[in-house]
Amino acid sequence: MGTTKSDKFSEAQNATAALLKALGHPARVAIVEHLLKINSCVCGDLVAELPLAQATISQHLKELKNAGIIQGTIEGTSVCYCLNPSAFDQLAAYFSIHIQQIKNNTTNCC
Repeated sequence: MGTTKSDKFSEAQNATAALLKALGHPARVAIVEHLLKINSCVCGDLVAELPLAQATISQHLKELKNAGIIQGTIEGTSVCYCLNPSAFDQLAAYFSIHIQQIKNNTTNCC
């Protein structure tokens, strides 16, 4: 397997790529949408919401947490997760800059 050469890119580019990669699976998008819908922390009821096994959901939660998209607390055997607003602030800033650049580009390239 080849190297990723991520050290050749800026810290901001690597951070944005990590967030987008974590959101690059439909189950993770569904988890984020569920957390947005309930507008609170979720403690173990995702299995009832998604057509996935508990172990699979746990793996997706781990990926989202590692990327900083969700944050969680552990209390005994209960793990509660909620969205991390700063991750979405980063994505909003990234896309708003590029959307504005696209709108300002009057050249039709194709």
